[in-house]
Amino acid sequence: MTPPILLKGGRVIDPSRGLDHVADLLVVDGKIAAVGAGLAAPAGAEVRSVAGKVVAPGLVDVHVHMREPGNEDEETVASGARAAVAGGFTAVCAMPNTDPVTDNQAAVGFIVRQSVRAGLARVYPIGAVSVGQRGEKLAEFGEMVGAGAVAVSDDGRPVASSHLMRTALEYARTFGIPVADHCEDPTLAAGGVMHEGLVATRLGLKGIPAAAEEIMVGRDCLLAGLTGGHVHLCHMSTRGSVDLIRRAKAQGIRVTAEVTPHHLTLTDHACEGYETHAKMNPPLREAADVAALRAALQEGVIDCIASDHAPHAYDEKEAAFDDAPFGIVGLETAFAVAHTELVGGGVLTLPELVARMSTEPAKIFHLPGGTLAVGAPADVVVLDAAAQWTVDPATFRSKSRNTPFAGRALTGRALLTLVAGKTVHDLAAPAVS
Repeated sequence: MTPPILLKGGRVIDPSRGLDHVADLLVVDGKIAAVGAGLAAPAGAEVRSVAGKVVAPGLVDVHVHMREPGNEDEETVASGARAAVAGGFTAVCAMPNTDPVTDNQAAVGFIVRQSVRAGLARVYPIGAVSVGQRGEKLAEFGEMVGAGAVAVSDDGRPVASSHLMRTALEYARTFGIPVADHCEDPTLAAGGVMHEGLVATRLGLKGIPAAAEEIMVGRDCLLAGLTGGHVHLCHMSTRGSVDLIRRAKAQGIRVTAEVTPHHLTLTDHACEGYETHAKMNPPLREAADVAALRAALQEGVIDCIASDHAPHAYDEKEAAFDDAPFGIVGLETAFAVAHTELVGGGVLTLPELVARMSTEPAKIFHLPGGTLAVGAPADVVVLDAAAQWTVDPATFRSKSRNTPFAGRALTGRALLTLVAGKTVHDLAAPAVS
């Protein structure tokens, strides 16, 4: 049994209950036992002063690529979970575009077992919408949910067939899970490697127009309205998408949406010099899109922040821009990038950022966590909001290093991460090789 832990004198931020004040937090038997001033430490408890630091519900990331099974050289469930807790995440949702695809009960069960074996962040599998992610036949949602899947998605590939998407929303509704969609019209985006705009023209690269995303956002919102199902829109990137989501929510349609730290902070200019670390899908867009995404997050039109952590091997990214794969790692930089740019830039308050990175994603995917309520699992992060550090990919716990933020000075990081009351990350502890 994990011994009790008493965190004393921190700024406790719990958006689930509107808390933001200095208090102590007591963890007993893996659960939150008490939150309040002047708490006494039970016998045998570890007492830790966190004065001047922030105590919050552990961060929750609903969009992560673990690469296991199939590409364990890039990431595994264990290495991804290690990166997660270092970034302050206590729970992550693993996308199904593995090899083989996570499209059945056994594959879902494998991810669950690997998560338990690692004993770090909670890793929740997302099952595929279609068998083999081929977009032809629905996977067995019920069996996957029974094995531990918390959502379905063909992420990495859009669900191109409107009929299949309609059926998926209807079927998923019976199990109370969202359908998370990668919104992209494959015929319009075909061959594109970055945002269609002036930068792509100057670089001589084929672009992906904003309309490729917006067409599918509009379709998914219409189908969610038709079926009453819950559609979750992955990694939104355009101002047109924001307008469509706002309209759908005003009509009471069950739509939620996420945005990544990189789409909130970078533009297509990051691709200058054919910088493959800035190549991602959806692509980095224009300054007006970044402004619209920030405003939508502030307003609640976009519900949460997700990393879209997408590891790739070094030699894959060290290729011609056209040939390099899409994607960047993000678990270890997500909070710091968002805190530096959004809280530092006056877009969100720190409690609002915690809500968008913990309470809201947990609520959307019906996950335990996202709260410090008494009796809740003790998934807790202690954040140093004033810590200044520089991104050095060589120090990442992830197996991969593909980030556009290398050398970037950031403010804010996770000092201590607890999962079920167990210390799984402690920045103050000596490094273990």
